Amino acid sequence: MTERARLEVAIALVFREGRLLVTRRRAETHLGGSWELPGGKLRPAESAEACAVREVREETGVVAVARGRRETIEWDYPERRVALHPVECDWLEGDGELLEVSDLAWVTRSELVARPFPPANAALIAELGADRRLI
Repeated sequence: MTERARLEVAIALVFREGRLLVTRRRAETHLGGSWELPGGKLRPAESAEACAVREVREETGVVAVARGRRETIEWDYPERRVALHPVECDWLEGDGELLEVSDLAWVTRSELVARPFPPANAALIAELGADRRLI
């Protein structure tokens, strides 16, 4: 059996006025059509914090600042292994644009937990669904 490479991915948890930024993956991508927290692969020597801020801006035009990291999520999909590094961010500016995503929304707790997310995000979405910073 061939060893699968582990992808290091930062995901941005961008909080704004009691809501959280979520995006929808383009149909042609891995897990296409799923909702997710914006993010992407870490570049060599890039921190998770820097990656999360960069990716949210590249994907949505939203400017944010990292303020802390949550516990890494290790997940095995049939075709790949991922290490997700959730980074809590504060919103600075921008409502969001569809730059590298098919849709985006600023969601409340109930709207968050009602959306379909990839299995790797299940525990994090449940935690965020109980987060009192969200309305």
